[in-house]
Amino acid sequence: MYEPDLVPLPRSVEDGGGLLALDARTALDAGPGTGRAAHWLRTALAAATGLPLPPAGRDGADGGRGAVVRLRVDEAVAAELGPEGYRLDVTGGGAEIRGGAAPGVFWGAQTMRQLLGPAAYRRAPLPGRTWSLPHVRVADAPRFAWRGFMLDTARHFTPKDGVLRWIDLLAAHKLNVLHLHLTDDQGWRLEIARFPRLTEAGAWRRRTRLGHRASPLWDVRPHGGFYTHDDIREIVAHAAERHITVVPEIDLPGHSQAAVAAYPELGNADARGGVPEVWDDWGVSHDVLAPTEAVLRFYEGVFEEVLELFPGEFVHIGGDECPADQWRRSPAARARAGQLGLDGVDALHGWFVRHFDRWLAERGRRLVGWDEILAAGMGGTGTGPGPGAVVSSWRGRAGAVAAARAGYDVVMCPEQEVYLDHRQDGGEDEPVPIGYVRTLRDVYGFDPVPPELAGTGAAEHVVGAQANLWTEVVDDQRRADYQAFPRLSAFAEVVWSGPGARDGAGGFGDFERRMAAAHYARLDALGVAYRPPSGPRPWQRRPGIGGCPFEEPPRVS
Repeated sequence: MYEPDLVPLPRSVEDGGGLLALDARTALDAGPGTGRAAHWLRTALAAATGLPLPPAGRDGADGGRGAVVRLRVDEAVAAELGPEGYRLDVTGGGAEIRGGAAPGVFWGAQTMRQLLGPAAYRRAPLPGRTWSLPHVRVADAPRFAWRGFMLDTARHFTPKDGVLRWIDLLAAHKLNVLHLHLTDDQGWRLEIARFPRLTEAGAWRRRTRLGHRASPLWDVRPHGGFYTHDDIREIVAHAAERHITVVPEIDLPGHSQAAVAAYPELGNADARGGVPEVWDDWGVSHDVLAPTEAVLRFYEGVFEEVLELFPGEFVHIGGDECPADQWRRSPAARARAGQLGLDGVDALHGWFVRHFDRWLAERGRRLVGWDEILAAGMGGTGTGPGPGAVVSSWRGRAGAVAAARAGYDVVMCPEQEVYLDHRQDGGEDEPVPIGYVRTLRDVYGFDPVPPELAGTGAAEHVVGAQANLWTEVVDDQRRADYQAFPRLSAFAEVVWSGPGARDGAGGFGDFERRMAAAHYARLDALGVAYRPPSGPRPWQRRPGIGGCPFEEPPRVS
């Protein structure tokens, strides 16, 4: 029986029993609508293989010179497998990828690269290497439309080149959403031309705590950074070439201390006293936005620039962890809540959410928020966000179940299951251990559809899932690699392949086999500093830096 070493696992793979040789004569025949995949194939494979993949003759033939790789958009594939589905057929006559639409062709090209072997992921040809594809027939399509990864750039900044690298890693795993967490108490990471102090002052903190917030250790070097408009344009274009949507997150009304540090008039001055600094600690700051028309206009200006830079449908506003302490102490906030007819200052949270939900909807965009946006609709004249809002369910399954039953689309990202900053093992060698133990097997066993919704019409509102990497204790690229991989590879299979394909192929045991047979080698070729199955390497440990491990097993509800 043919056992492909593909990750994520396709719906079906049939062995054709032969090899198709690729050499300098191999041509690429790219049909209409396949330009992005063709450009990517030439760029990626030429670097690794040295093969130029010149255009085939106008009639699609190779003129008797060598194999032809054909790319096509096929309506029949679209009807059968959807726009992201594809069929890959490799025979003695050549290779053909037929996608339901351009994204399907691109994902088929990713599978073809995997079939060439781990050396196809290097940036220069290895000496003496020859290239061939096994004769196969692959039929494939994703389980979910939203297959996401969230990168927190606020707590520790990821430079632009690092973000571009993440996009390439997501594409290699057929993940199609990059959620960039751009603002928080510890830093503002996006240039806003009309409000320059957001990055002049808000992007920099004077020091950083090492480890969990109970740690006595500090890195006394200033930390910061931000993305210019052109950086973002490059990031978005790089992602679009790979059929990945970039979702920006601008957090409000909580997690706003960096913004208030840059522009103190955004805060509740009558409750705070003094001007805050960009926060140098972890946790939830009590600095929240003042409920004024001036603050709404300020953030509307921010979002106007955000919409110019990010053309995608979705804009994340955070909306989580918003303490009401300052509002309770603020005479101005209490008076404002009364003027708005709200049942107290707690309802100001929902007032902010509803305002920007309407504002974004009027401009053809959809608000995304953490699951607190549901509770934010309660109180006084408060109602929930509009029907186009999307809920990121992070506190467990309850928010997702309530949201889906109420008709909202849901992205599942429960911290108990897919927070990649949480530790991977209970051993003493895990670096800066945070949160629950979430092993590779645990992540592989995650099912994004809550059992309460399974088999009901509300399950259709679970549009996908997302693995989140918060970076309080993840301070550089190698630490991020360690926390994300190989668990992100397992997550990619969860959201692409679905339980039927995975269980039918042998479940987690077969996944481990495929990782060992080929995928760890692919990650090695890509330069990913993943956690080995045997545990952290000596240089991956962080002795002496305290974390905050949760000893009890996670309870998902």
